[in-house]
Amino acid sequence: MAEQRTAEAWFAGRGWQAFAFQREVWAAMGRGESGLLHATTGAGKTYAVAFGAIARIAESRASAAPPLSVLWITPMRALAADTLRALQAPLADLRPRATLGLRSGDTPSAERARQDRRWPTVLVTTPESLSLMLTRANAEAELGQVHTVIVDEWHELIGGKRGVQVQLALARLARWNPGLVVWGLSATLGNLCEAMGTLLGHDGGRLVQGRIDKTLLIDTLLPDEPGRFTWGGHLGAQMQPAVVREIENSPGTTLIFTNVRSQAEIWYQLLLEARPDWAGSIALHHGSLDKAVREWVEAGLKAGTLKAVVATSSLDLGVDFLPVERVLQIGSAKGIARLLQRAGRSGHAPGRPSRVTVVPTHTLELVEAAAAREAALAGRVERRDSPDKPLDVLVQHLVTVALGGGFTADEMFDEVRRARAYRDLTRDEFDWALAFVERGGESLHAYPEYHRVQWVAEEGAGAGDGPLLGGAEPPRGADAARPGAGRYRVPDRGIAQRHRLQIGTIVGDSAMKVAWVSGGTLGTIEESFIARLSAGDCFVFAGRVLEYVRTKEMTAFVRTATKPKGRVVVWNGARMAFSTEMSDAVRTVVERAGSGPGGSLVLDSPELRAAGPMLDAQRRLSRLPQPGTLLVERYRSREGHHLFVYPFAGRHVHLGLAGLLAWRLARDEPNTYSLAFNDLGFELLGAKPISTEALEADQAFTTEHLLDDVLASLNARELAQRRFREIARVAGLVFTGYPGANKGARQLQASSSLFYEVFRKYDAGNRLLGQAEQEALSQELELSRLREVLRDLSARRVLWSELQVPSPFALPLMVERFRERLSNEKMKDRLARLLAESEQRLEAPPPAPPRPRGARAAPKGPAYNPPPSSS
Repeated sequence: MAEQRTAEAWFAGRGWQAFAFQREVWAAMGRGESGLLHATTGAGKTYAVAFGAIARIAESRASAAPPLSVLWITPMRALAADTLRALQAPLADLRPRATLGLRSGDTPSAERARQDRRWPTVLVTTPESLSLMLTRANAEAELGQVHTVIVDEWHELIGGKRGVQVQLALARLARWNPGLVVWGLSATLGNLCEAMGTLLGHDGGRLVQGRIDKTLLIDTLLPDEPGRFTWGGHLGAQMQPAVVREIENSPGTTLIFTNVRSQAEIWYQLLLEARPDWAGSIALHHGSLDKAVREWVEAGLKAGTLKAVVATSSLDLGVDFLPVERVLQIGSAKGIARLLQRAGRSGHAPGRPSRVTVVPTHTLELVEAAAAREAALAGRVERRDSPDKPLDVLVQHLVTVALGGGFTADEMFDEVRRARAYRDLTRDEFDWALAFVERGGESLHAYPEYHRVQWVAEEGAGAGDGPLLGGAEPPRGADAARPGAGRYRVPDRGIAQRHRLQIGTIVGDSAMKVAWVSGGTLGTIEESFIARLSAGDCFVFAGRVLEYVRTKEMTAFVRTATKPKGRVVVWNGARMAFSTEMSDAVRTVVERAGSGPGGSLVLDSPELRAAGPMLDAQRRLSRLPQPGTLLVERYRSREGHHLFVYPFAGRHVHLGLAGLLAWRLARDEPNTYSLAFNDLGFELLGAKPISTEALEADQAFTTEHLLDDVLASLNARELAQRRFREIARVAGLVFTGYPGANKGARQLQASSSLFYEVFRKYDAGNRLLGQAEQEALSQELELSRLREVLRDLSARRVLWSELQVPSPFALPLMVERFRERLSNEKMKDRLARLLAESEQRLEAPPPAPPRPRGARAAPKGPAYNPPPSSS
């Protein structure tokens, strides 16, 4: 209570008043309770846990600072620096002898050396830097007195392997200090109790929800001419003047969020084209920019000197910049949590309203904007779940702990299972991981570099001391934990160094240098983009149109292009998909729009009224889905026979669903298909008429034999091999190189592919292969969600529509396919013909009403043969 009064007094001295949720957290931490604090962005979460943590630091009467006592884990380096600034004043006032420090990949070497001699009392760090701390030979002595851990932005970490890395580190710290207090901070989570249990490693804990009065405004910048037909990006240029006006009218800084880096680059150029005089007062911020550039932008945001910043998720999180007045979201946010997170960047202080304005880049995004607002105001936020026992992270962690003092098998097995991600880990799985780092598994036992840990019988041997003795077979079972029985340690200094250099679970696509044929470099681009280019292809990079010439020694050589336009560089992650909550919200809005009496439209929001011409065209040329139905369209063109299906389940699910349906249909009647998919649905383009008997008999959507059918319908081996590339790097099989001598992307890819083939041929039971397949199914195809969608589709009534011209829903799917096959000019010509046909059809007199038929009745395969269109 005394510490709480101290905190209240500190607040009062600044004219502030503590919120009830802050007091609740202070009291709970004072009692030694762990928990999760969930509150909106800018509500005061940082000081809620900061004062609780500071109060737990013992008063020091000695001249020396208290030892390392508090760890504050953040997912981003920029957020770490901002947290450091927020903690400085209260720590100096309430615990003047305590010290404060920051440890991340950006920490200067001189500061690292000082920390190596003596850690600060409070350390702000990242998951990767914490894991590096665990590799120190005296890690237990240095970290054993840590009594409080704060995990910031837990919703950003929990769903990936970085979150698993944090879980394992917390289990290690809890072994050294059983009274460890852990608190997580989150702003956007739909499954709070499960998320808290994942963080703490057990059920229970205190869940505190910071409810404060904060106005949330979500609106949309409506286009002047949305049009009756739409495709990805077609409104972008039309929205440029409106975005410029919004920036001009804002009294403070405007943040303009895009979902991907390529879109950020495009919009930055659009703003400069409209207002060249803004050069120097607007900025660009994304993860591929140099650290100094990002820091300059962040400083400008805090000082209020920038008029606008175009950014990606690099500025999503809680970096504090109060001067931001407006937030614009270019295109659909694709998820409710992401939209709320970005809205919170404006009015980033208690009591200030937050506003986000969606800027649609095509007409269907007007519908998505209305749906997202409904879901956000109703509190339907996405859940985040931890990966289930990823063995690559476990393999890495075993080497980490072997470096940091070593371990015994029984103790380590029990410790790892305290992490929620590994609570179902079997002893066989653990023993396999241990054998893999000890002997390289069944296929790598002949290579000493993969004997990364070794049983050491004597006490006190450290990592990097040269080969260690003790070659006797280590004791197994309970005897492994017997005092003096020995420990698993790292026997070789080189192995220790390589492990520390690539610790962590962030695996991005490797970058390739871009250089002029005549000499000189331009920068770097992800290898996956360069790999798709052929000699003579043109692309836009570094403000220039370049012609690709060749690749040599991991360098893409280019010359100045003679063509005025080229492809925009696309980084990985450029294809975000609807979340489940977003999918449900969009489908609900579309179904409601078409449910008016007599087939009329229900346009009950500004966005739907703006999208009214498009929805009316869809109703007239085809149909609008109704509750409990599945819309399926058929169309014939010179390309072949088209089947358009609209489950409204997101592009990841539609990828798996399109391949699955094509395979099941072709199994019954052989055909060759091309596929296209987006967030609303997918297209099958067949060389021959598409039989619909399976659809009518509900066989296409059955979940029976689903796994076997998915594996047969897609190139699952290719997907698994791509996932294995990341797994191999996390597990330490592939070494990325020493500083200044990094290996090229092709070399790394070749190395991981070689391991994949070796394991398949000589170590078929290698569990990393199984993990690669499981991740491909669960993350790239979302198999569990695919199963749920199939069950839902099986219960729906099929609405058939025979198209004479492409519908507004079908056209974007055709454009998706055109972009993969046609040049920009050819696609433009093809699109113009399709639009002319569709517009002409809309202006024609309405056809006679169709003859009544059953709900599922449709022409069968070859009998369906309308005249071809000119497309």
